[in-house]
Amino acid sequence: MAKEFARGFYDGMAWRNCRKAFIANRRSVDGGLCQICKERLGYMVHHTEMLTPSNINNPEITLNHDKLEYVCKPCHDREEGHFIKRKENQSRCLFDERGDPFPVAPRPPLN
Repeated sequence: MAKEFARGFYDGMAWRNCRKAFIANRRSVDGGLCQICKERLGYMVHHTEMLTPSNINNPEITLNHDKLEYVCKPCHDREEGHFIKRKENQSRCLFDERGDPFPVAPRPPLN
């Protein structure tokens, strides 16, 4: 999820057009494979330079194809600060064949 200072940027037409053009280019190069693992299809356009309040209005950083990569979700989430961790005691459940929920043991932490 975008940080509050970046919401306007990600909702803007400049980003949407840049993102669309970047994905189209990646698809023409290798069918849209993740640029990191090259095993799965790309899922999101990632800025290789972390966006901050001081650079969010700099198109040389935010809209520059040389500073973007098309990555799958697992590779994106491995990047520092990009994976939202569940709270330790947050419960979750699955559903049985009748549609009734049943609890599931918490996931082990990601290392």
